[in-house]
Amino acid sequence: MKTQRVLTGITTSGTPHLGNYVGAIRPTVRASRLAEVESFYFLADYHALIKVGEPARVQRSTLEIAATWLACGLDPERVTFYRQSDIPEIAEL
Repeated sequence: MKTQRVLTGITTSGTPHLGNYVGAIRPTVRASRLAEVESFYFLADYHALIKVGEPARVQRSTLEIAATWLACGLDPERVTFYRQSDIPEIAEL
């Protein structure tokens, strides 16, 4: 069986809402439970800084969205779950 790789993220520009849940969180949690899927999920905090321009708001939102993903069942032992800003090479692109 061929492994499928999934990469997606959520921009951390505000409080998590129903649209985040229906459009991103629920489908990614489901996909992360499949044995044939290798999942990479990220918190798009660099994108948020460009959109919002308020570092404190982005930091708070990053924590809220991470907590929401985990509370909805995302298992960090089965996926790669990270903040965009944790990858220094992204800023070098």
